[in-house]
Amino acid sequence: MRIIDGSHKKRQIILPSKIDISPTTDFAKEALFNILRYYTDFRDIDVLDLFSGSGNISYEFASRGAKKVISIEKNEFWYNFIQTNIDKINLQSISVFQLDAFYFIQHCKEKFDIIFADPPYNLENIDKIPDIIFDKNLLYDEGVLIIEHGAKVSFSEHKRLVDHRSYGKVNFSFFQ
Repeated sequence: MRIIDGSHKKRQIILPSKIDISPTTDFAKEALFNILRYYTDFRDIDVLDLFSGSGNISYEFASRGAKKVISIEKNEFWYNFIQTNIDKINLQSISVFQLDAFYFIQHCKEKFDIIFADPPYNLENIDKIPDIIFDKNLLYDEGVLIIEHGAKVSFSEHKRLVDHRSYGKVNFSFFQ
């Protein structure tokens, strides 16, 4: 896994040999950030990364100049992995919290320019994420929510869906 662009461009993040998550592929991540360039300038934005896993997306936002990145990861191993990499790479704009993502968004009082959610593809209630985010008013007016999901999940009927992209087994749905 590597950071694609920004101040830490080409930096490798070494993953453990046996992992229980599927980090966003470099191909899909590069495509995602190419799309996001049209939504925002990465410098000085506030980002929420839900279901952070390895921290892959958080590192990318921080490297590209995000002012604040909040990473939410429930699993203790991955929480510690992210914290270790924040310190090792010196990505001080990232704050990581070991919490359940649904709990966090239900209780969060902050707003964000971008919210990225990469829940396990088989997660129950994945379809509830956009409604909670918008009901809790967690995005700034021009903010965008991106959910990474598998092909079995469809948000095509959601009233706030503005775009959908597919890259192999990786799907991104964009909401505003």
